[in-house]
Amino acid sequence: MALEEHESVGTPDWWLLRLGRRLTDRQPNLRVWWDYYRGEPPLPQGPKKESEAYRDFQRKARSNFCLEVADSSVNRLRVIGIADGEGRPDTEAWRWWQANRLDARQAVLWRTALALSEAYLMVGPHPRDERRPLITLEHPRETIVEHDPATGERLAALKAWYDDVAGVARATVYLPDQLVRYETSSRGRGPMRWGPKIWTRLQGPDGGGPHQLGSVPVVPFACRPFLGEDPVAEFDNVIDIQDRINLGVLNRMTIERYSAFRQRWIRGHKFRKVTDPETGLQTVEQPFKPGPGAVWASEFENAQFGDFQQSQIDDLLRAHETDIRDLLIISRTPAYTYAGNLVNISPDTIEALDVSHVAKVEEHQANFGEGLEETLGMAARIAGVERDFTAAEVRWRNPRLINPAVAADAATKKKAIGYPLAVIAEDMGESPQRVQRIVSEAAADQLAGAQALQMAADATAQAQTPARPPVGATGDGGDDGGA
Repeated sequence: MALEEHESVGTPDWWLLRLGRRLTDRQPNLRVWWDYYRGEPPLPQGPKKESEAYRDFQRKARSNFCLEVADSSVNRLRVIGIADGEGRPDTEAWRWWQANRLDARQAVLWRTALALSEAYLMVGPHPRDERRPLITLEHPRETIVEHDPATGERLAALKAWYDDVAGVARATVYLPDQLVRYETSSRGRGPMRWGPKIWTRLQGPDGGGPHQLGSVPVVPFACRPFLGEDPVAEFDNVIDIQDRINLGVLNRMTIERYSAFRQRWIRGHKFRKVTDPETGLQTVEQPFKPGPGAVWASEFENAQFGDFQQSQIDDLLRAHETDIRDLLIISRTPAYTYAGNLVNISPDTIEALDVSHVAKVEEHQANFGEGLEETLGMAARIAGVERDFTAAEVRWRNPRLINPAVAADAATKKKAIGYPLAVIAEDMGESPQRVQRIVSEAAADQLAGAQALQMAADATAQAQTPARPPVGATGDGGDDGGA
């Protein structure tokens, strides 16, 4: 049965077709970014040759720097805890985090967002326990969200995928107050099409229904969003440099194969032509083959032998290094990732080279942290916990590479001027759970030490007090009895 309300703006049927077409439109960009991230960009183009041998030669010319650009930020993004508005560890939120294995899976979320411009978390009740929040990671090839241009709030979301078991395409439209499910008739794999006659809205319990989450339960995590523009991959601004590096490598490999060693020439020799018995094509017989024991000789009087000058690749190597540095600088990736001539650099130098990269990571932390707080707020509604998570704080591991000796020295100085132990532990990068444990164990140690000092003082005072004579004893100890 065809869709009946696809022309009515704001209906689930209308959202299905609108978001589905947007989802299809962005697939080419996702494929390009994914190919660059995994090191499979288009082959660098040299002289036009269609042989498979030359294509193999082209494949060897690709160097994958886009993965390093994205993963250098992913390696600095790690949530270590969740605190409430007063800085105390939020044990309930952390329990939901651990129950959904987000401690291990968060790197997948950040890697997808940075490599493909966007990733998503979806929140809903667990199928085996409606009071247990289920948080899943969603891929941008299958999921898309539309926002209100006035408020920035999510208006609707779509997830569309192929069901390989049933052989149909399925889709779910998520709205602030309900979700609606659709499917297509049985069909083969291929690009999804979005027309009112292709999709059927499911009825009954399988068709979805209302929810009480208060907003669209799909939270996007965009890579450095820009006002009024769609997000792009972390390395989108250096794709041209990546292509330039690959082309330079191809040129260098071509020189190394064909021109790095002296190429010989022959003049005045008449080559004999032979006919291929299988194809019938005439080819030139090549009697002169280089080798350590080969001697070239020609029976023609005017035959001459010579060689070309050897090609130099030093300039190409310097250009290659320059291109790599340009890529790292423009993408704000640490320069020491490609050490080059950096030898025996100090920790202060590393910290100075890391400033721009740390600023980029902190921008990611602020952006992604807001999405996590909203995700946990919806998880609280599912669990029946009445709490405002707008004041919650996601704690991240410090993205700076700090020398442990420097960190310890800073902590000692903060303690000397009166910083509380909890603040010092937090500044040293400890999670809220560890901060609570450190403070409680330090308090227990202080209490035990005070008790020990009190017991020692009591024992000393008792030892210094003179003993009193027994009650009823005389001064001289004589006998008072009569004769």
